[in-house]
Amino acid sequence: MKKTIFSHIVITLLLLHSCTNKPEISDFKNWAPTPPMGWNSWDCYGPTVEEHEVKANADYMNAKLKEFGWEYIVVDIRWFVQNDKAGGYNQTDPIYVIDEFGRYLPAINRFPSAKDGMGFKELADYVHHKGLKFGIHIMRGIPKIAVENKMPIKGANGITADQIYTTELQCTWLRDNFTIVADKPGAQEYYNSIFELYASWGVDFIKIDDLSRPYHKGEIELIRKAIDNCGRPIVLSTSPGETPIEEAKHVSEHANMWRMVDDVWDTWPHVKHLMEVTQKWYPYIAPGTWPDCDMLPLGRISIRGERGEDRMTRLTKDEQYSLMTLWTIFRSPLMFGGDLPSNDEFTLSLLTNPEVLHVLKNSKNNHILSNDSLSQIWVADDATSTDKYVAFFAFDDRDKIDESLAIYHSKLITHEIGEQSTDVRISIGSANKLYLVVTDGGNGSDWDHANWIEPKLTGKNGSLNLVDIKWENAYSGWSSPQVGKSVGGNELNVENTIYLNGIGTHSNSIIEYNIPEGYDSFTAKVGLDKECLTHTEGATVKFLVFTESPTGPPPLDSLELRLDLSKLGLVGKYTVRDLWERKDIGDYSKEMSIYVRNHGARLFRLSEIK
Repeated sequence: MKKTIFSHIVITLLLLHSCTNKPEISDFKNWAPTPPMGWNSWDCYGPTVEEHEVKANADYMNAKLKEFGWEYIVVDIRWFVQNDKAGGYNQTDPIYVIDEFGRYLPAINRFPSAKDGMGFKELADYVHHKGLKFGIHIMRGIPKIAVENKMPIKGANGITADQIYTTELQCTWLRDNFTIVADKPGAQEYYNSIFELYASWGVDFIKIDDLSRPYHKGEIELIRKAIDNCGRPIVLSTSPGETPIEEAKHVSEHANMWRMVDDVWDTWPHVKHLMEVTQKWYPYIAPGTWPDCDMLPLGRISIRGERGEDRMTRLTKDEQYSLMTLWTIFRSPLMFGGDLPSNDEFTLSLLTNPEVLHVLKNSKNNHILSNDSLSQIWVADDATSTDKYVAFFAFDDRDKIDESLAIYHSKLITHEIGEQSTDVRISIGSANKLYLVVTDGGNGSDWDHANWIEPKLTGKNGSLNLVDIKWENAYSGWSSPQVGKSVGGNELNVENTIYLNGIGTHSNSIIEYNIPEGYDSFTAKVGLDKECLTHTEGATVKFLVFTESPTGPPPLDSLELRLDLSKLGLVGKYTVRDLWERKDIGDYSKEMSIYVRNHGARLFRLSEIK
């Protein structure tokens, strides 16, 4: 088989439990009684992580995080591809590693201990010997290469891969696998076979992608049965979101955690969006089944990742407190996305505050008490005492884009043929500022990769390519604006035409320029980049041009938030402790009045004075 490696080695199954002592289906909710806490390789290494990097993160967790409850080490996507790449996936000529039963195996050039058919057994043992747990990521479905070569399904009495698949609902952004038809003979056996293999390796956690949206109920049920039959308690995480809220009951009966949103990255709009999404999911927080806010894009990320350059998180310290406080008061799983050995002291402090982590592990009745355009207040009870928890969030975002100030508005640019681009030709008069703005067009961002093609200033001094000027400021809601390439790091491609001169960005974005004297007109072609058009979610954007600041008045530095304690059923006097500062701030009765920095959060414990 071209560019495919087969392993024909018989792997002895080393199961945690024998097949005669399989866990009952209901047992899976006991496997994650508190929100799982761990590390995942995606945010820092994308699909290219290697064994030595996994071990380095396990070593760090063992040394500095394990005592605080961190335990999972998870190898994310495409560990079975020898020649994958950062900044996207190699879907041109991937070299897969697969066995004779159509089951992916780790690429030995990246995971040397997988030699001789060992799979992840030795790496899992390394993690286990440190008192930690080991996890992997897979894609929903069956490998295309197994289908194309009619590979047999283990335990399916002669049924082959080509008899259980459909091309319908194939993942739109990674085409390694086909959909499995859940009621086909051999479908359950295929999932049984891969979880039998994973159990033999010692896998404790599995994240399965392209499962939550669209919601693949049939395959989720196959997976649940396969895990329950494999003889090992493997925590199941479905991804990515948004999981449909109408499937909340079903997913909580089959998975330990499920995503509520798409990938969360290190920008404030991603955090703010979750403050909205969590409002409908908190009724479903329950032991063993956790709505998932996604990974923590903190510390050093994108070393070989999918979202821009190697960097420390772009979130400010206030925004990092907001993120951690939201994940905590909501009781979301905590899966750290940065490279742990690269942590600075501040990042480490976010992960090792025992009083904050106590809220994650030991709170109940978590819910939003108040919510308005500038703030949000969450409350919860302590499960081990009569104490209460209160989280305050402040978000004065009045500096959002004011479209009425624009001198140019494009039509709505969509993924429909003929609607993917338009031309811009406008006068800018004697302006000395130029702001190129992209908004999401009302669809909530998603896959809005947008390009400014051949942007040019003209006037009495002739013609000037805008890309030859260094911008003053540039912000993009996803990754960072790129000169000469798309926001995803690829060629600028609008309507199947490749351009060398242009700027790739993503909604919502603002790029600010100072205009040299002698130029009074601006021209460009604007449109969606091809790399976003394969996504079924669609893409819509609007391009706007401003010659004055596109945002409103500057936001407040901090906000005063008040809480009537009677709304918590509290009477008498209470000692209030700031959990991030780990100090008492005073005794309160009737009302709390707290200042919170904009985009920041504060988390308190209230203890009655008797």
